[in-house]
Amino acid sequence: MVLVTGASTGFGRLFTETLARHSYSVFAAMRNLKGKNAAAARELQQLADRESLNIQSVELDVTEDESCEQCVSEVIRNTGRIDVLVNNAGIAFMGLTESFTLVQAHRIFETNFFGVLRMVRATLPQLHKQGSGLLIQVSSGAGRAVFPAMGLYCASKFALEALTEALRYELAPSGIDSVSMEPGAYRTAIFGKIEAGEDVARNAPYGRTREVPGIIGALLDQAAGDPQEVADALLQIIETPIGKRELRYRVGKGASGVEAINAVAKEQQDQMLKLFGVEEYTKFPSGESAKA
Repeated sequence: MVLVTGASTGFGRLFTETLARHSYSVFAAMRNLKGKNAAAARELQQLADRESLNIQSVELDVTEDESCEQCVSEVIRNTGRIDVLVNNAGIAFMGLTESFTLVQAHRIFETNFFGVLRMVRATLPQLHKQGSGLLIQVSSGAGRAVFPAMGLYCASKFALEALTEALRYELAPSGIDSVSMEPGAYRTAIFGKIEAGEDVARNAPYGRTREVPGIIGALLDQAAGDPQEVADALLQIIETPIGKRELRYRVGKGASGVEAINAVAKEQQDQMLKLFGVEEYTKFPSGESAKA
């Protein structure tokens, strides 16, 4: 059983359809099921009926504690377990960092970081009870490399990367896995929802640097690939036995740079764990081979 957040459009919608077509039971979590996302929920139900898929839509706003708790409780009431949580809900900003207000900064972290933390906290008691489970965070290459005009987005994804890694170390001995997916540029609904800084007057002193958001945005649009690649990678991660998964999976073009950063980070992290004498405390139980 898989719970996917942000399932109304983009990666989340594609994850839901792909997993359901591979015989997974999927709960597609989204905001405003009876409002703006009513059509998306209806389309998923029609797809499920047409192709005999096991898809159920469930209300979720990752920025609200109560909504996260209620969503997870509803899933558990229906199925008795959660095998995989896919933390996909996210928003994106593009613009010079100074132009974003503190309200905007809080908003991107509420969704991209605290929203994930809320869902993890809501889900973990059940995973501990089961003694198994898989947390997949949909991060970004921008969670490992920093780009001008993407400062707050990068910051939120860097925070997400740190959270995912800490969870991996802490949960492995309990038979629970935590993994980061790091997609590159893919043409999904998020491209039409990227926010600019609201305090536009702050851009005035930057001269030609004001051109950078447009340059970065155009390059990302040109490089955008087929998002089905990301859905296929997600399926492969889920079907990889626990204890055999990587901590991070880079998906898409321009992978070599991010992969190099990941390789160096892994080497240094392994040394740090040994130095602090906690390496043995961060390993999966020996012989662990079942699917999450």
